[in-house]
Amino acid sequence: MADLRLSSVTEVLKPANSMTVQAWVDGWVVSRNTPKPVREPWGLRVDVGLPGHVARHIVPGPTPELLRLLTRAVTAPGTWLKLCGPAEAVAPHLPPAWAVKEQEYMMVMDSLSRALPRTPAGYVPAVTTRAGVTVARLLTTDGEVAARGQIALAGTTAVVDQVETAAGHRRRGLGTVIMKMLASAAVSRGARSGVLVATEQGQALYATLGWSLHTPVTPALMT
Repeated sequence: MADLRLSSVTEVLKPANSMTVQAWVDGWVVSRNTPKPVREPWGLRVDVGLPGHVARHIVPGPTPELLRLLTRAVTAPGTWLKLCGPAEAVAPHLPPAWAVKEQEYMMVMDSLSRALPRTPAGYVPAVTTRAGVTVARLLTTDGEVAARGQIALAGTTAVVDQVETAAGHRRRGLGTVIMKMLASAAVSRGARSGVLVATEQGQALYATLGWSLHTPVTPALMT
């Protein structure tokens, strides 16, 4: 393998987004209980160790040169890339073995609110924290999980992860309630700002709550 070392990882991290991307990765590894991220010449690597998700490489500034280095060095099937840029800008620089997936969006909130939302009728809120991860749930009166989400902190930044609403409980505003529950819990733990990576559908919801787009994120999988 060619020598891929650079004098400093900051040479490939764009100043405009390197701290935000680092915070997202640092919180994500706590949320998912994976090893800490490792610096690479192109950005950060997380060794996830799951079938179909062996590792992920997060690239804050995916220039053509860096993508050539990365795709020559990384060839293991089940490896994911998270490239901070729109698909039309980065996909042409990926070899055919990399399958580009649906566009994602890194979003930020500069100031989180501690105000708790009103709980919808028929649901019971539950918030728990364990091993650095705070989980917010909305339960039915029968104990079914109708909606949930979780956060982990990276310094004073809350990293939102795995927000979802059960199929039978959608279009009732539960996702909004969960997001506000998470924000309140994050502030109580010392967070001031937030970051997340959303699907296109999730982006629309988060935008209505005051989250703003930081960068498109293009995921790609080595098949």
